[in-house]
Order: sequence, then C-alpha cells, then structure tokens
Amino acid sequence: MAHRRDRPHVRHRPDDRPEDSEDRLTRVTESNTDIEISRRRLLGTVGAAGATGLALGAAGGALAHSAFAGSGSGSGSGAADSLSSLGATQVAFDGDHQAGITTPLQAKGHLIAFDLTAGAGRTEAAALLRRWSETTRRLMAGETAPTDDTGIALDAGPSSLTVTFGFGHSFFERTGLTARRPIALEPLPDFSSDRLDAQRSNGDLWVQIGADDGLVAFHALRALQKDAGEAARVRWQMNGFNRSRGATASPMTARNLMGQIDGTGNPKPSEPDFDKRIFVPAAGPGPAEHAWMAGGSYAVVRRIRMLLDDWDKQPVSQQEQVIGRTKATGAPLTGGGETTEMALDKIGSDGKPVIPSNAHARISAPEQNGGAAMLRRPFSFHDGIGPDGAPDAGLLFVCWQADPLRGFVPVQRKLDRGDALSAFIRHESSGLYAVPPGPRTGEYVGQRLLEG
Repeated sequence: MAHRRDRPHVRHRPDDRPEDSEDRLTRVTESNTDIEISRRRLLGTVGAAGATGLALGAAGGALAHSAFAGSGSGSGSGAADSLSSLGATQVAFDGDHQAGITTPLQAKGHLIAFDLTAGAGRTEAAALLRRWSETTRRLMAGETAPTDDTGIALDAGPSSLTVTFGFGHSFFERTGLTARRPIALEPLPDFSSDRLDAQRSNGDLWVQIGADDGLVAFHALRALQKDAGEAARVRWQMNGFNRSRGATASPMTARNLMGQIDGTGNPKPSEPDFDKRIFVPAAGPGPAEHAWMAGGSYAVVRRIRMLLDDWDKQPVSQQEQVIGRTKATGAPLTGGGETTEMALDKIGSDGKPVIPSNAHARISAPEQNGGAAMLRRPFSFHDGIGPDGAPDAGLLFVCWQADPLRGFVPVQRKLDRGDALSAFIRHESSGLYAVPPGPRTGEYVGQRLLEG
C-alpha cells in the first residue's frame, strides 16, 4: 500500500471547529491524491456517496474529518455522506510528527503502558519498536496485522486509527541511554491534591491508540500487546471514549462527563507560535545528545476521577461559577460566545469579579500563567459503579507541549493552590512521556534514539 509522504501537508484541527463549506471544498480539491483501498473496505458504501467518502478519506485524517464533520443535518445529503465515509478516513503513520497529537479527537481510545521485562535492554527495545512500527503502519492503512491477525476488525476501514508511542523516564536506565534522556523528562513534582496509584502511573513505554470505531481501536490494542512478546509486560491500561463524529449537527468542542465544553482554550494550528508551543524545535536548547527529540513532543497523562454525584448536586449556576463559563455554550461568564476572550478584569454589580478568582477557566488561562500553553486531547472514561453506587468515571487527561516544565507544571501548580474544581475531582494516576518525532519512510519510531 502506497504511503502518503508525497501528499500536500494538511494541518490537523485539534479543536475540531467548523470551517465554511467553501474552505472545505478548496482544501479537498487541493488534496487531489489517490489511495489504494485495502481489502478491509467498508460494506454498503458502493454508491456515489460511498465513493466520494473513500476518495476524500485519502486526502488526510484531519482534512477528511473536518470536511465530513461539517456536513451535518443541515446539508441535505451530507449526513449520509458522513456516516458512509466514517471508516474510510486514514491518517498517515510517517511524517514530521507522530499521529495522534494534532489528529482530531476520535470516538474510542486506549492508553497503555509497558515495562521492559527483566534482561531486556536496548537491543530488545529496538526490536520491539520495529515490530510495533511495522504493525502500526499496516493497521493505520486499514490492513491486517503482519502476523497472527485476530480478525477483530475485518470489513472495517482505517477509521482514523492512530497509534502514538512514548518513552518514560525509566526507559533510559533500562536501555543504557541515560545520557540521551532529555531534561524535560524529569519526574513531575508532587501536587498536594494528588492521590496517585503507583501501579497505574509511569512506565517504560507508553502507547496511545485512537480510532473512530471501537473494534478497530481494540484490534490495534490486541495486536500491539501480542507484538510485545517476551520483551515487555503491560504495567497498566485504560479505556476511553469521546462523542462520535457526526453526533452533533455541526462540529463543536467536545464535552466531558460533567457536561462542560472541554478544550476551548486549546492553542490553534493557525496561530504562529503553535509549533513552538507543542513540538520540540529542531535547533532547541540542550546538548546534542537530545537532538533525537526534534519534532517530538511531551505527553502528560493523568487519570482524573470526577466526583459526579457531588457535582450533579450543584445547581447549574454554581457549576458555572466553578468553571467560569456557561454550561450550555462554553462562553465566558463575561459574555460572548465560546471563543470570546474572557474579560478577567470585569467586576459585577456586587463588586466581585464576574469570573470568580478561583474559577477553573481563570486560573488555567495562559495569560494567568505567563503564556504557558498545552494542547489538551483527552478521553472520557467510565470503569463501572462502585459499591457505594458512585460511578468510577472521569477524564483520561492527555496534554501535549514542547516542554512540560513550561506547559503543564506551572498551570497545575496554580490549580493545585486554589482551583474551585478541585473539590469535585481526584488525580489518581500520572505519567510523563517523551514522544519522539514521526518516523521517516522505512524507519521505526524511536530509531534516531536507539540507533543514533
């Protein structure tokens, strides 16, 4: 199957906001490329709508996602096009950055951490990453696994599948590469609100899987677990979900399990400093031994339990005071729409700030944290009902930044000191991972580290 490095570069749209139909048509037309459709083609999409969906799916994950997500119930036949093309959207494995960072949110996700087994070192790690990369290339193209395919995802298309790989702090000791461990990968500081489970935190290797179809996502999880063989063992694994593409009349920022629009303040690819904030620069500070991370990013992963029973007891007006935004639209309490800037200095008739001083949106705003920014790309989770009847549910928080010491850490320190939302959440696990750049054609992920 032909890889897509010769295709025009298409920026992903992490906030999945709508663009007008003329812009979408222009971007689709400019991406006039062909793709070899795998044997796992969609069933029942042979008509005109299905053919159009497959062709547009070849143009790139983000482009196809935004084009179809914008064709909701108000666009005549658009709704049928969206549904029939869901499985056809493909995201490239090779590239400057790994997939799954700026790729639009998928409906299903799995996070999994591995530890290298006793006796496994650099050689075994390199062989494992080579196997994982070969498998991922095939699965993201909608093909079967190279060995012992389980048949779980037969008849499905690529379904926007992405697999993203990262290295934990301990990986470098295990592989004898401590001299090449970046300073930015130093363990996160302790936060007073943390209630961390060590068995569900950290890990030598971290893998993020996302797809628009649950069976496709699980198929990738199962294939990578089998590929680990005797080289690595699962340390922890978590399952997540988001709203499915096409479930709303038009694209919008996702909601979390509290019902809040979550991710409004994300940096946008259209902003001139986006790459600088999210990806490690090619000629950044630090010794030459760390140059393998150029084009990579750092992922902070936190399992955040939401105390939903306590939250749901609060009237909507109180919930909005805690967040600093309206629940229905995500607009700041100072007025406007979701993307309107917060008027943090605005005082109400009672002489108090309209957006409370301890509101989550105020404390986490970049302008309140020296410009610190991170790209939030979470999944929700629900792991059942506890003996007390409370749901074990919340957010699998994943955020991306060029330097966690300038992104996540300063923001979390301020939240830790006075965020009104802290009374309704519990941080239960944590991890920090160096996510290397995307592989070149024929490379495996992390090759520049392990063989450089």
